[in-house]
Amino acid sequence: MHVPDGFINAPTSAVTGVVAAGAIAVSLRGARRELDERTAPLAGLVAAFIFAVQMLNFPVAAGTSGHLLGGALAAILVGPFTGVLCVSVVLLMQGILFADGGLTALGVNITDMAIVTTVVAYALFRGLVKVLPRTRRSVTVASFVAALVSVPAAALAFTVLYWIGGTTDVAIGKVATAMIGVHVLIGIGEAVITALTVGAVIAVRPDLVYGARGLQQRLKLRVNGELVDAPGASGPAPAPVAARSHRKVWITGLVASLVLAGFVSFYASADPDGLEKVAADKGIDEKTEEHAAADSPLADYGVKDISDARISGGLAGVIGVGVTVVAGSAVFWSVRRRRSDDASPANTETTV
Repeated sequence: MHVPDGFINAPTSAVTGVVAAGAIAVSLRGARRELDERTAPLAGLVAAFIFAVQMLNFPVAAGTSGHLLGGALAAILVGPFTGVLCVSVVLLMQGILFADGGLTALGVNITDMAIVTTVVAYALFRGLVKVLPRTRRSVTVASFVAALVSVPAAALAFTVLYWIGGTTDVAIGKVATAMIGVHVLIGIGEAVITALTVGAVIAVRPDLVYGARGLQQRLKLRVNGELVDAPGASGPAPAPVAARSHRKVWITGLVASLVLAGFVSFYASADPDGLEKVAADKGIDEKTEEHAAADSPLADYGVKDISDARISGGLAGVIGVGVTVVAGSAVFWSVRRRRSDDASPANTETTV
């Protein structure tokens, strides 16, 4: 659903740029509360994984494909504020290096793909977790539903933006029907990927999943008609988080991202994604502008001057994963360090 330059007019793009900048500023502050010794090392990896999986377009209808947006996945794994930053890092890398998503439309894409998906998905996820049994399976189910809804929500958000600032004269009802219809199908793929990924991490390290924190319940006994905590029911205390290495999870996730981007992406669907298909069918792409980074050596997810499509695309994917994990990790460690500095005794005022 990467919006290219020329779909949305300059004033609307400027406003969404301001909205995106404000949301990122708020998210940087919020991420300082979310990032700890568990999530900080993994946030950059989550961004890289989203980049890799977004290269895997899957068929959803005749002549149409879809790909992961990633807002729900990021929010559930590392927190909603950090999730906004994760997807924003991915969109920035894609726009600058790979000419995917317009640079003047960067605010539109961040608003639509990072903010809307994350906010909608996490709000729905938290609501479901509160009413479902407090189990790991419930987290996976809630992840599926939240991811499913987040994609048509993003499609609706784009439709509203196009209604406000679209550059072609197209009946907005037709755009809304086509966009929401195809993105409900894409949402199913998003939900499957999100639920499988969250479920896999929960199975090995539930403490690393932000949305699964606090699931443990003490055994209850009924005494005189009332439920009370069973003595000693909580069992032995788990090992301190700091003592539980996340290195294996990090390495496994990085290797999986490299394989997906460097090898599996070659077999992704070549059909246009949902937005591209709707744009072509409804004529909203008539004023599409050439990307400012069209001459990038990595434009269109291929390495310039390498003629072999498999090698060119695979190498571009590997470079993208590497750049994204480095950029994301730098951002999140910086935010984490800022939190540590603010919490240090030297910055603590004492009142006598």
